[in-house]
Order: sequence, then structure tokens, then C-alpha cells
Amino acid sequence: MAGLMRSAAAAILLFSMTSFGFAANKVIIILDASGSMWAQIDGKPKLEIARESLRTVLQSVPADDEIGFMAYGHRTKGSCDDIELIVPPQAGSASAISAAADSMKFLGKTPLTAAVKHAAEALKYTEDKATVVLITDGLETCGGDPCALGKELKQSGVDFTADVVGFGLTADEGKQIACLAENTGGKYIQASDEKALQEALVETVAAPAPAPEPAPAPAPEPAKPEFNFTPSVVMAEGGDPITDGNAWEIYKAAADGTRGDQVTTEYGVLKTNLEPGDYIVAGRDDEARSEQKIKIEAGKTYSPLFTLNAGTLVIHPHASQGSEISGEARVDFAYPGGSTTHYGDTKATVPAGEQKVTVQIGAGTVTETIQLAAGQTVEKDIVVGVGHAVLNAYYTVGGDKADNSGIGFEIVKAKKKIDGSRESVEHSYGPDSKFWLPPDDYVALTTLDLAVVEQPFSIKAGDNQDIKVALDAGVLAMSAPGAYSIEVFSSKKDIEGKRKSLGLTYGDSWQQTIPAGDYVVVRHMSAEGQEKEVPVTIKAGERTEITVQ
Repeated sequence: MAGLMRSAAAAILLFSMTSFGFAANKVIIILDASGSMWAQIDGKPKLEIARESLRTVLQSVPADDEIGFMAYGHRTKGSCDDIELIVPPQAGSASAISAAADSMKFLGKTPLTAAVKHAAEALKYTEDKATVVLITDGLETCGGDPCALGKELKQSGVDFTADVVGFGLTADEGKQIACLAENTGGKYIQASDEKALQEALVETVAAPAPAPEPAPAPAPEPAKPEFNFTPSVVMAEGGDPITDGNAWEIYKAAADGTRGDQVTTEYGVLKTNLEPGDYIVAGRDDEARSEQKIKIEAGKTYSPLFTLNAGTLVIHPHASQGSEISGEARVDFAYPGGSTTHYGDTKATVPAGEQKVTVQIGAGTVTETIQLAAGQTVEKDIVVGVGHAVLNAYYTVGGDKADNSGIGFEIVKAKKKIDGSRESVEHSYGPDSKFWLPPDDYVALTTLDLAVVEQPFSIKAGDNQDIKVALDAGVLAMSAPGAYSIEVFSSKKDIEGKRKSLGLTYGDSWQQTIPAGDYVVVRHMSAEGQEKEVPVTIKAGERTEITVQ
């Protein structure tokens, strides 16, 4: 764990080094505060690693560096607009940034493209030199195009650079945002594990070793080509070479012909020099891949062609016919030989053949089969056919809203099964709970403390309903000084003279939402007895306070 923390701290240390632009006039660090930062590395949440690393590194930042701090996803779940410049760029901002990171919540989405745009504008990038450092553990989930933004900022900025740290991303995921840095002349650093992080530090941070004594000049060698390996890749036979967004993976070939040690991963156009030997080279674009065995001999040049035999699917998911493209949609592709998942408006390069595309929005799912030929691009709108419902509970009709995070909503099918139970569809907690539901009849099971209410409703495709659930309940605040426990009973006894227990807590105070009606509150002074009871009447929409002494 200590090694992991040192590595994570070192990753953040990159921000204060030359490779990340802290020599620039002003810098804004953007921290991903989405809910996925709760994921753990070696038993510790990534958000805690980021907080501790920021605190450690910022202590060593020069006092006159003007550093700002921005975050997204730290205030609201499911919002693509939750972006905030918390600490404006200023000298001596280390303690303010550390305090902001320590108090931050991690719960939202990942509008990383919009955040970088906001940061650039805050730095007045069209007037002054500006640097933005993005730390993200996820990909764009709000429909932004980071690649296009990188080109836009570089073209319109005076001297703009974006550097990106992929914290826990896979190589494939990193490829999807590396273009943001590369298109601005910045760096993408993969911080997916300790080894990769250490390699990044050697490349960008470690001080160079003292220059060795010059060796005797070697004898002149025959002129060599500038590069001996210049491959190209096409989507289909006869197609134009792909020069943007593609990747190259080069491995040493093992003795048995399988992959050995990885030599490098490069993006876009590849021009390089390989030492003589046997290699396995893979050209890929998104999910499509072509692999060849290459033998490099001294003095020769190689320009092999890789054919992906793939096409491109562009999927526009919609909740209902005529609605806008849904940023909340999950888009699953099942293609020959594999599968992948995207979110929102989606573009994916996949192997040619039969494609099964499944779009899910909330509880609604639809699957379509698409035939994709090599070199073909198919653009398609897929309508899931769901309606939207926002549920809130009120203590009484026309009364106060139950603004309590403990309120629970379970959506079940209205039609009962043969055994009398109902099929559960969705769950949510807190006020303004949102549901995307296929057309059907439903029941909202609403629970707040001791109050439980069933609210039937129906949904049609394209609906946008605001459903108000009346709890017909009040709030009972109970105090019993010195009590061992407090228990609430129904006021009416059954045929055996017993009252039904509705709830119990240990301690001498308790507050519960409870349906309107008559009850008995019992104070227990010990586990064995010493009881005292007080009757109480609860009115809907009202608060009742009692003391049992």
C-alpha cells in the first residue's frame, strides 16, 4: 500500500514539473469528482489517494506559482452541468486547494470536455498562455468530444496546453482521451498501475544522469533511411489509410511465436526504427484489430499494410420518438469476437459482420441487429420507448414535501404474479427520484420511517410525469429521559389483549415519520421491564412532540 501511495503522490507531482507546464503563468488543475472515484485500489478509495497526494505535492509547489482548482461531479448526481472553479488561479493557493479536495463529495457524472473548456476560458486562453491539467478516472459521459475540443483550443489559444492523467484507465480507455492532450501539444500519462506510473515519472520527472565522457568517434557508417518501419492501416481493402484515432502495439516475438515483452504503443501515423529481430505488430482502431508477425533485418525498410476488416456504427439513443439524444443511455455492442459498452451518443469502430446493439435507458431496453460491411459506416437512431417519472412524497395532500434522503421508492409492476407478489422494476432514494420506465401500469411503494404507501400510476412512451405521493403521515418526536429503549405500539389491542409493535429504538430520544392515527409510546427503563406508556394521536402533516417520564 505504501508503494501505491508513493506512486499516486508521484503522479500528482507531475503537475509541478516542467512536463506539465507549471512554468506557465497560470495553471488550473481539474479533478474528476464523479462517483466512480469511490472505486478502490488495494483496498483504498481512489478519491482518498488523490486527496492525500494533492496535499503532499502542493506543499512543495513554489509560492509564486499561480494555481487554480476545478472539479466536476462533486455536488449533484446525474448532472452534466456540475462544474465549478473552486479556487481561482493565484499564488499561495496550496492550502486552499487541499482543503477543497478534503471536503469534496464524489457522486456525479464525467463532463470532462466541458470542464476543460471552462478552465481554458477562466485562464483567458485566447489572450494569455494557459495550461490545464485534467485528472480523470473515467471517460466522457456527457456527450462531449475531447478530441475535437483539443484541436479547437490549440487553434484559437495563444499558447494553450492540456495535460491528461488517466487514473486507473485501461489502455483502450486512455486512447479515447489521449487525443485531448496530444491535439494541444500536451502529454497523456497512463497511471493505471504502479509500474506504469513509475515509467511515466522516469520519462517526465527524473533528473538526467550526468553526461558520460564522450566516447571516441565511431567510424562513419553508410547512410541509413530515417525510419525503417512505417506501417499503414485501412478499414477495408482498397480503403484510405487511417491516420487519426488509431493505435499501434508492438511486441517482441517469443521463441514460440507468441507475444513477448511489449516494445511500445503509439497513436496515429507511425514512423519508427526497430532493432533487427522478430516482432508481433497489431494495428487497431477502437474495437477492430489486425495483427501481423514482422521480421526486421538490418539495412532494410518495411511498410506493411494492416486491414481491419471493420466498419463504423454511429448510434443515437432516444428515450421516445422525437425526443433528444439521451446522455443517460447505455449502448452495448456485441460484434463478432467480442463486445463493448458506451454511453450516450455513440460512435464505435467494430469488426464487420452481424452486430447486436442493445440500448438501455432506465428500466427500458431495446436490441437491434445490424449487418455491417467492411469499410461501411451505419448511422442509426434507436428509440427505447420509455417515459420519465419524477417521484416525491408529501406528508399530506397539499402539505410539506418530505425532503428526506432516507425516503425510498420502489417501482413494481401493478399486475400481481400468480403467487400474489409483484415484479420489482427499479429502486431509488431521496426526493426527486427519477425513473425511466417502459409503458405499463406500476405501483410506487414509498417508505419513510414507519410510513409505507402504495401509489398506482401508468406510464406511456414520451411521458414526463411529476408524481406526488401523499403519505397521510406526521412526524412524532419522542423523548424519554434515562430510558433504555423507546417503542411505538398500535393503540388497539388484538383479541388476545396485545398491541402490535410498530418500531423500537435504543436510547432516550427518537423521531419517526408515522401514519396519522392513535398510538402508544412505551418507555423501557431496562431490558427486563420498568415500563411507562403514553398515548398519542398523530395528525397528517403535523409534528407532535411528547416526553415520557
